[in-house]
Amino acid sequence: MGLKYIEPIKSIILLLLVLLSVTFTFSIWTYSPQLDTIEQSPTVDISIGERKQEEDVIKPYKFLIKYEETLNGTTEQERIDHIVREMGTWKVSQLVREPNEMNKGQMKSFFEQANQFTLFFQGEVPLPVYDEIFPIEDDIQIPEFSFDRLVVRWNPKEIAFEAHFINRATGIHYHGKIAATDTMKSYRQIVLEGENLPYYAEVNAQEPVYLAVPTEPVRMLQSTYYQEEISPTRFRDALFNDPNAVRRSQVDATHEEFGDDHALLSVNTETKILNFAHPAALSREPAETPSDLLIDVIESINEHGGWTDSYRFSYINPSYRYVKFQLYIHGYPVFSESPRSGTTEIAQYYGENRVFRYIRPYYTLDVSLNDEEEELPSGTTIVNELMGIENFDFGTVEEITTGYMMKHDLEQRIYIMEPTWFYYAKGDWVPYTPEQGGGEQIGLE
Repeated sequence: MGLKYIEPIKSIILLLLVLLSVTFTFSIWTYSPQLDTIEQSPTVDISIGERKQEEDVIKPYKFLIKYEETLNGTTEQERIDHIVREMGTWKVSQLVREPNEMNKGQMKSFFEQANQFTLFFQGEVPLPVYDEIFPIEDDIQIPEFSFDRLVVRWNPKEIAFEAHFINRATGIHYHGKIAATDTMKSYRQIVLEGENLPYYAEVNAQEPVYLAVPTEPVRMLQSTYYQEEISPTRFRDALFNDPNAVRRSQVDATHEEFGDDHALLSVNTETKILNFAHPAALSREPAETPSDLLIDVIESINEHGGWTDSYRFSYINPSYRYVKFQLYIHGYPVFSESPRSGTTEIAQYYGENRVFRYIRPYYTLDVSLNDEEEELPSGTTIVNELMGIENFDFGTVEEITTGYMMKHDLEQRIYIMEPTWFYYAKGDWVPYTPEQGGGEQIGLE
């Protein structure tokens, strides 16, 4: 009798097990645990300094205005900024290229003409980028052209302006008419007020280079700054994709490195210079356009707020994807005692959609410890002394202007900014010292 019910009982147990298995499986599939909401981690702020617009870093360093009888000018930055802001209310129309490139002699004659003013730029500025500062009519296809002199002429009879963009290296010359929001206001604020600026003189040398210098002594501030620095770890956090994967090593007493499997950041703790390299971003192709290259580099520095002091655009080489910015204080360029050290420059090679190499200081000039006014000789005196130097080829000089020589006192941990005359020759800014001077006088118009 018992054996009779064994098979039905087995079948019932097997059915129950199958149903139980299905129930468990369904429960697992549909199970949704009650989890606490995970709060998103706050974004880490890696902004080191300021973000800047094009008009903050692309600025002329000198302004000259030529009248029928006099030549006036200034390197005073507040005055130049005022002029550029007024020009920002204008628009350039009918922009055309001159069919023939100018040679040096023709450029010199052009700059010597009356009823015009000239803005001097340290580097060749891509016109499509400067359109953000000095607008060009929307219906004009802006050419991919770079200039380092911007000349604005006025017609005394009609009070009308026209703009001339000139590249001294190539001789290429574009010009266009100017539509001003208020022509008379611009004429008063630039042309009439320009008569109150210091007097300049054109150098009457037998060379096809236009030079003009102030006729009176120049007064500048000598400034001293305490050696303040930004921790290199902040640049590590800004430049590496994953700062937590970065390894730190001490190379020697004045050098340390931060690196991962993709990039390397070298630190010179004596000169306060960073050198970042990301080899995978290397591109051997020239930049497609100078304007895109300059904008990309400015934006890459903006991404981590890399404008720790007043730096200005000073050089671009699209073939090497290279852009450089010069340190300025009180509106004047700052140069180092060691010309190739890079201690007063931000330089960047821009690779494939990101930084390939980035070289810059990590010190910062915050508050001056001491400012003393100092008087430099007139520009005409410096020209006379340069012309009198034995075996010195004055024909190689392309520009003469004032700036600062930065001296780093390691023991006292200070930076001293000394007012100095500089001349630009053979691709370098060279400081002029009294020890170089002497010789015969030359003519100045």
